Amino acid sequence: MALEKKSLDQPDDTRDFSHGKVDVVELPGVTVGRGTMRPGWKWSNDVKPIVGTNSCEQAHTMYVLQGRLHVVMDDGAEAEIGAGEAAVVSPGHDAWVVGDEDFVALDWSGAATYAAPEE
Repeated sequence: MALEKKSLDQPDDTRDFSHGKVDVVELPGVTVGRGTMRPGWKWSNDVKPIVGTNSCEQAHTMYVLQGRLHVVMDDGAEAEIGAGEAAVVSPGHDAWVVGDEDFVALDWSGAATYAAPEE
């Protein structure tokens, strides 16, 4: 049994990339990330060069705190996710910030290796 807390304002790791960053905390059994993507951010432009895959291969279980994100799956399905919404996004997608507000979300399933360079 564990009782542990950490602040995303003092993360264990921060991964910076063009137009954004992800702050990460490690807790027993889960890694939580807070992604902040600024207007102009697009996965295929800003993260793809770091990870070297054709599309985002992370699964995301997220809750959106601020802003809007447009997601297009490799099979052509697409949707926008906005503040106050929870979403699950399977591997195999591209995404970009919609509008002029930062997109900020908490992610429980993709944070451990998101935007980490390929090895």
